[in-house]
Amino acid sequence: MAKLEIIDLHASVDGKEILKGVNLSVSTGETVALLGPNGHGKSTLLAVIMGHPRYTVTSGKILLDGKDVLTMTVDERSRAGLFLGMQYPSEVPGVINADFLKAAINAHREKPITLFQFYRTLETNSKEMKISLDMANRSLNEGFSGGEKKRNEILQMRLLNPTFAMLDEIDSGLDVDALQTVSEAIRKQQEQETGFLVISHYARLYSLISPTRVAVMVNGRIAVEGGKEIIDKIDSTGFEWINTELGISIEKEQPDMRDVSIGSCATREAINSGK
Repeated sequence: MAKLEIIDLHASVDGKEILKGVNLSVSTGETVALLGPNGHGKSTLLAVIMGHPRYTVTSGKILLDGKDVLTMTVDERSRAGLFLGMQYPSEVPGVINADFLKAAINAHREKPITLFQFYRTLETNSKEMKISLDMANRSLNEGFSGGEKKRNEILQMRLLNPTFAMLDEIDSGLDVDALQTVSEAIRKQQEQETGFLVISHYARLYSLISPTRVAVMVNGRIAVEGGKEIIDKIDSTGFEWINTELGISIEKEQPDMRDVSIGSCATREAINSGK
C-alpha cells in the first residue's frame, strides 16, 4: 500500500501565505473528498503537491512512500505516480493532443509504446470517455468545450494509470451524461487501487464515486476529517457549522487563482521528455 503524506505544509504565493499548516494523508485504495469554502487553499494544495512553480513552500513536508516529493520536478512527480486533473486545463496551440498523450505515456515507460499499441489503447479509452477520435488530431484543448477538456483530463488519467490522482473540480462544466461518463471512469480507476484526492462543490459527484473519507479545509488548514455524513451536512447547511460547532472563524476568501496554471509547462515537459 502506497501513501501520500502532507505534513505541516505551509506555502505562499507572491508573499501571501495560503497554506498554513496542512496535515493530510491518502493511501492507495482511498478516495478522499476535499471540501471547503472558496479561496481557502484546496486548489493551492493540489497545485503545490504537483509542483506548481509559482508557489513557494516555506515549511513542511510532502512524502510519497517516504520519498521527499518537494525535491522532485513536476515530471519526476508525475513519473513517481502523481496526477493532477486540472480545474482549468490550458489550451496549447500547435501541440497535437495525440502527440501529447503518446509523449506522456512514454515518459512513464522504459520502452516506448508502439504506434499500434498506442492507438489501440487510445481508441479503447476514448470510447470509454465518449470522446471522438477526431479530438486526438486537434491541438491540445484548443477549441474544446469545458466538458471536452474535463473528459480529456480523465482520458489522460486512464492512460497514465497513476498511483495517486488529484482531481480539481473535474465535474464543473459537465452535463448529466458527461458526469456519468467521468464518474464511471473514476470508479474503474478506483478498482485499480488508485488513491484519490477530489475537490468538488457538488454532492452529486461524491454520491457517484463514494469517497471513503472527507476532509474540510478552512483558513489554509484541515479543520475536520470524518465520514460521508460531512458531505450531507455541508450540502444541507453550508460551512457555518464549522464556526458554531467547532469555534473556527472562517476568514475572508483568498484572491481567485484561476489564472495560475501549470498546464502549459507540464505539457511542454511531457513533449520534451517523451519518445
